[in-house]
Amino acid sequence: MSQHVRARSRPPRKPRATRRTRRAAIAAVLGLATFTVGWVYVAQDPDGAAGSRPQARVDARPQAEDRAARDAQRAAQQAERRAAQQAAQRAAAPQGLAGVSERTLARIPAESRQLILVTGKAADSSESTAAFYTRPAAGADWVKAESWPARNGANGWSTERTYGDLTSPMGVFALTDAGGLLPKPPGTRLPYDEDNGFVATGLGVNGESLVGSFDYVVAIDFNRRPGRSPLDPVMPDGEEKGGNIWLHVDHDGPSQGCVGIPKAAMEKVLQTLDPAAKPVIVMGPEGF
Repeated sequence: MSQHVRARSRPPRKPRATRRTRRAAIAAVLGLATFTVGWVYVAQDPDGAAGSRPQARVDARPQAEDRAARDAQRAAQQAERRAAQQAAQRAAAPQGLAGVSERTLARIPAESRQLILVTGKAADSSESTAAFYTRPAAGADWVKAESWPARNGANGWSTERTYGDLTSPMGVFALTDAGGLLPKPPGTRLPYDEDNGFVATGLGVNGESLVGSFDYVVAIDFNRRPGRSPLDPVMPDGEEKGGNIWLHVDHDGPSQGCVGIPKAAMEKVLQTLDPAAKPVIVMGPEGF
């Protein structure tokens, strides 16, 4: 009786086909897992694909040869832009006045068609060159007509001139009035004051004679009232700046602040300057 009970309590066996199906499924799962692990290893291990194909470069930063090529291209583009800007500046500025800064060029009145350019050898030099320029219309190129040796203040040039400092003022100034000890040259169109007061007294800075220095003068409109004789004593900006700055006959020496050119040049200037052309004098050291 007891043996019969044990035999009946044993669970029945499953069919053999079912067991085979389970073993096949387990094998398939294990195989797929093995393949997946191997693929991930190969993808992450730089040596896993030995010789199969070249490895991609991980560093995305430009390499040395790439940077050099890019820098060269950028430098070329910058050079082209600078050249274009310089060409535009030259096209926009009055042409023909070498040795003058863009800032000074911008101060020349657009309506001026006559100009005397006085270029000093250095900021502290009394030696300079004067050149006469004309242009047919506002905005046109300046054309040099003549030039002469010139002298300026014994101590050179300054932007903040004071009385007695022996410098000539730098800048752009109108030329509106003339005069002199001698009668005006034929053809003079500027208002001209012939007066015995145009007599230089004493000696020059270097002890040279001043006789004949004021035979002809053109007033430079620095600290003066335009439309009056160069002898007008009024100094609108104060006497501490000094005044009576003229273009006059050179006396073979530096001046106290005026600009001197040869007598024949002064005659030519007086015969050529035309009030209708709004003449100006542009004066200072090279590059001012």
